[in-house]
Amino acid sequence: MRRRTLDIIFASGGMAVAVLIAVLGFAIVSQAQFASEYAKTELSAQKIVFSAADKLTAEEKTWKAGSTCLVTYAGQTMETGAQAECYAKYFIALHMETSAVNAGFPGATYATLGSIRSDLSTQIAAAKAKNDTTGAADLQKKLDSATSLRTTMQTGETLRGLLLTVYGFSVIGEKAGFAANMIYGLAALMVILSAGGFIHALVTPKSEVVFGGKKREWSTAPTSA
Repeated sequence: MRRRTLDIIFASGGMAVAVLIAVLGFAIVSQAQFASEYAKTELSAQKIVFSAADKLTAEEKTWKAGSTCLVTYAGQTMETGAQAECYAKYFIALHMETSAVNAGFPGATYATLGSIRSDLSTQIAAAKAKNDTTGAADLQKKLDSATSLRTTMQTGETLRGLLLTVYGFSVIGEKAGFAANMIYGLAALMVILSAGGFIHALVTPKSEVVFGGKKREWSTAPTSA
């Protein structure tokens, strides 16, 4: 086979692969843009606005290392996945924790409050059976507090879950965009290599062949003694 023909075949194949890779990159970019725009549209519709910096308490600013994001986004309307994560992890979570402490159930969650309520109901029934009206009344207050807190926890954990889900999708979109850039780079490299193949084909003599050498000519002249 002629070397020039082989170069053209490989170069043409490289160009075809480059086109396919570029199309894949375009598809991934489209999905990344969709994820970003969808997150912004849906979050904006909720009209969640971060508290102004001067309205934030010292605890809100310093509760955890990441709480500084509440200062960074102070006064802004939530539109990005990063903002959703910040609000869910450092604003809602803090206020849920504070609510549990104020209600007398530190560390409680929606799930754990279920067993707490069941236990309190059992204690109330036992107190009433003993005609301990004062004890039953005190336990009833705790049960009411636990019931109210559980409703608060349900609302808070639901919103947290939704916001963190949006954040997760936004991260996937960002990584897809990064992957698309790498794919475009690979496509560009394939184009350069293919162009090099075409150039090499043009400068290669038509007579040059590969996978088959020239026939060897054997000398039949008599040798001198």
